[in-house]
Amino acid sequence: MKNLNHLHRTVFVPLALCAAILFVVPGCGRLMHQLIPPSPPTSLTVNPAMLPAVKPDFLWLQIVDTVDDYFRIKTEQPLNGIDGSLETTYRVGASILEPWNRDSTRGFERLQSTLQSIRRKAIVNVHAQQSGYSIEVVVLKEIEDVNHSQGASEGSLSLRHDGTVTRTDEIFTGEPITLGWIPLGRDTSLEQVILNEILDRVLEPDRKKLLHH
Repeated sequence: MKNLNHLHRTVFVPLALCAAILFVVPGCGRLMHQLIPPSPPTSLTVNPAMLPAVKPDFLWLQIVDTVDDYFRIKTEQPLNGIDGSLETTYRVGASILEPWNRDSTRGFERLQSTLQSIRRKAIVNVHAQQSGYSIEVVVLKEIEDVNHSQGASEGSLSLRHDGTVTRTDEIFTGEPITLGWIPLGRDTSLEQVILNEILDRVLEPDRKKLLHH
């Protein structure tokens, strides 16, 4: 029993203290948010979604800051009061061993990115409406097309001898060769996560005012 009490003091107590610090120290909540893979929302948000009339600079800042947590932005056309758009570079999907990368949602998408070579990119379009803005988030997903599977034993090292002699400086390693990428459509789960985070950022001040009432 003495050994168990000693184990409790040396292991469980420090863990409890660390967990308490994460929730008490300012900024740690944001850190935990970054370390936990996003979960698909339980209810779907209409995409494109409508936003009330807000300052264009404020809206665009929230969009860029949100998307930057998931992808690296390639090009952007800031919101000029009428339209705005941005496109990211492709990013190879995060596996279950990379919880700090947020480009794969928990569940099927992260498992698929673990077992297959998947890449994604995001496109965000904003259009001015009479009563505000419409915002659309599109996440495109592709799977790698290779000449043979990773564990295949077919002749990846063999050369053809049924024609003229062909000299090559290529080094045959037996590793699969990427032939291209095959479109898999849209990743709606990640679209929902990014879209809802943008909506929360933009609508948060109004929600705080409602709570005060």
